[in-house]
Amino acid sequence: MLKVSELRDKEVINLYNGQRMGYISDFEVDLEKGSLVGIIMPGENKVMSFFSKNSDIIIQWNKIVKIGNDTILVNLKDE
Repeated sequence: MLKVSELRDKEVINLYNGQRMGYISDFEVDLEKGSLVGIIMPGENKVMSFFSKNSDIIIQWNKIVKIGNDTILVNLKDE
């Protein structure tokens, strides 16, 4: 079983264009079902900004291709 806290230590890479997207900043959770819906990545030029959350990138769980030892591979054609 994989812990959510372990996901934060894995770098996210987009398979579509090879872009290194960085590390997960937060998670999207469905509280009614008790399941993880997606991961949230900080947008461009925003690593530690507390005031501008509009540029966050939400990656739906079905866009995750593989979770490896060090990386999470996603397939995002629009990013």
